[in-house]
Amino acid sequence: MRTWIYLLSCLMIACMATPVWAQYAPNCCQPGPQRDLVGVDSTDPTCQGELHWDARRPIPWQVFAQGEYVGPARTAPVPEYRLRVDDEIEFVYRLTRQKTTRPYQLNVGDTISIESLTDANLNRTIQVEPDGSITVLLLNQFPAAGRTVAELQKALEESYKKYYKVPAITVTPIKTNTKLEDLRATVDARAGVGGQVRRSRVTPEGTIQLPALGNIPAQGMTLDELKREIDERYARTIEGIEVTPVLIQRAARYVYVLGEVANPGRYELTAPTTSIQSIALAGGWKNGANLRQVVVFRRAQDWRLVATMLDLRGALYGKRPAPSDEIWLRDSDIVIVPKMPIKWADDFIELVFTKGIYGVVPFQGVNVSINKLTTF
Repeated sequence: MRTWIYLLSCLMIACMATPVWAQYAPNCCQPGPQRDLVGVDSTDPTCQGELHWDARRPIPWQVFAQGEYVGPARTAPVPEYRLRVDDEIEFVYRLTRQKTTRPYQLNVGDTISIESLTDANLNRTIQVEPDGSITVLLLNQFPAAGRTVAELQKALEESYKKYYKVPAITVTPIKTNTKLEDLRATVDARAGVGGQVRRSRVTPEGTIQLPALGNIPAQGMTLDELKREIDERYARTIEGIEVTPVLIQRAARYVYVLGEVANPGRYELTAPTTSIQSIALAGGWKNGANLRQVVVFRRAQDWRLVATMLDLRGALYGKRPAPSDEIWLRDSDIVIVPKMPIKWADDFIELVFTKGIYGVVPFQGVNVSINKLTTF
């Protein structure tokens, strides 16, 4: 008994003693200019391999003024973001007001005026019908859609020469660009959020839907690549419009933490997250957790399963200042904190003797457990 008391006293004295590395820390009791704190920089070029506390040196730790806490502007989490399923995108439409690359061809719904200097009875303002024709005097149904104004005027001149020596036909466009106007009416949001916008979500097949275009591949594209794709597709059918995609809401990303943690479950990744941070999201580890063999499961691009094992015990107990196993997690990663072997043995004994044999032959007064070696 005396031996145990002596050992406990030595342990308490050792715990109360000043750590060796504390000699490098600034003495706050002495007046004078502020000194750099000692610490470990994971990118220290003077050491090779994983750094330990013996690599501590003065580092510029307190670099901000009083009240500043947000930290510096870090490097972007990803150098180039590529769209994923369930990303929500807002498309802003804008008229370019630029000269078209080819002569305008009449469309269904366009309105034109036909006039003749020879016979005023031929004068009329008509609309291109759904079948692409117009109805004119003497000629009845006459094809107009797909023709330019000059081509239509020339065709009417030739057709009216059966009735007039000099028809003198003039075709004047009154209302054109009906396709463009219909598109603008479809995306008109001035009565709501304002402007000419359209929102779309990347479908599970990796596409988006836009008016007059239908399904467009989007998964794996950057916003600039998607913009070029949409503009080129619109230019084939409707010129004079420019579309700018804006990422409104990213698809939810989750990490799953289970095992010997306080609150196992699914947690959303709202920022870059490491393996230790995922354990913190789950409320920390339980007594008996095997922090030397934390397992991370991950799905690759082709959905094959890969796994790795991490040793986080030294970091979580403050023994390793720059742990190489502190990795970044990504969407759908599964972090498993297993039990220590003694915990497995305890669970086995409890299952066999407490719930197994005791369930059949109830022994009174004995409770077998490695963690709770007690007798009632």
